[in-house]
Amino acid sequence: MSHLVPGPAPQPVAVAPAWAAPVRARSGGTVFAVVGIVVGGFAALLVVAYLAIALGASTLVIGSLLALVPLAGVLLAIRWVDRWEPEPRGALWFAFLWGAAVSVAIALVVDLGVQLAVAFATPGGAADEAITAVVQAPVVEEVAKGLGVLLVYAFARWQFDGPVDGLVYAATVAAGFAFTENIIYFGSALIEGGASSLGATFVVRGIFSPFAHVLFTACTGLAIGIAARRGAGGGGVIGWFLLGLVGAIALHALWNGSLAFGDDWIGLYVTVQVPIFVAAIVLVVLLRREEARTTRRRLAEYAAAGWFSAGEVDLLATPAGRRQAKAWARAQHPPRIVAMRRLITDATHLAFARQRIVSGVGGAKSVADEQALLASIVSERAALMR
Repeated sequence: MSHLVPGPAPQPVAVAPAWAAPVRARSGGTVFAVVGIVVGGFAALLVVAYLAIALGASTLVIGSLLALVPLAGVLLAIRWVDRWEPEPRGALWFAFLWGAAVSVAIALVVDLGVQLAVAFATPGGAADEAITAVVQAPVVEEVAKGLGVLLVYAFARWQFDGPVDGLVYAATVAAGFAFTENIIYFGSALIEGGASSLGATFVVRGIFSPFAHVLFTACTGLAIGIAARRGAGGGGVIGWFLLGLVGAIALHALWNGSLAFGDDWIGLYVTVQVPIFVAAIVLVVLLRREEARTTRRRLAEYAAAGWFSAGEVDLLATPAGRRQAKAWARAQHPPRIVAMRRLITDATHLAFARQRIVSGVGGAKSVADEQALLASIVSERAALMR
């Protein structure tokens, strides 16, 4: 087992949080996150200015407050998916801003271009709404959102361990996009039809389909995650990206088509959209279980080399063990829950660094991560046992 150097004798319990950032952040990742957030923030200002002019300030505020409701539910779901091996917050903020601002800006510019082209070709004419909903929107929006996920992969490759990571970034981009799109829909409904129209629109978008965009873009994220797990090269990643993009566009078109052409919207929702949502939940549960198995398998290798005891592997690599470890940390005087969460997080990142090394896709960076995380775990364990 290469790179597994026996450490000091294991000590009782040690663990850290699934939502914290990795202990050792790379400078490249930090630069990417900072630049991306700045660019996304600038784009967000432009989008807000556009919406304030198009909808009016008061309508924009009302639409934004209502859009926060489905956004909260989606973000809680993303956090649940991401709890086992959390992604860096900087990268997640970039993903959200890309979806909420950059992707929306791309979609608005393309839509404006199409309208101008149609008006120029057919004076007084307008783009066909059905074609816009079933062809233009799925293609433009999924390409725009998918590019955000691809950028995270391109500039922060080490943050992609597999399909779950791709799903988390894709869902975060989609959550941002849906948030801004909901503001537009809610504001337009209020202006055109008053409170009753706004209420109906909120029920459809905020209650019945808050995860729609997440489901679409998840196809792209999962595909990029598979490419990461396989260690695909540049061409291979683009191939997987395009494959996922086709799935995202097709699912988006199916969803919009059921709304545009279906007479029985409720029937289509129950027979088409609900099964898709249920299948997505099942897939996420299976992928999370695979993450737990990978964590346990790789930490067992460190246990065999003397870094952990078998009992510690159970505490660090199983949901029940983590709950037990956190309960122990809370019961100490003073409480040591923060340190315990840090240890759990580091051990999880260690397991996935090891997975990259074993799979041959990690390179020298993953080896450096492994050594840094092992050193951190030793010091954290010692601090917990004082």
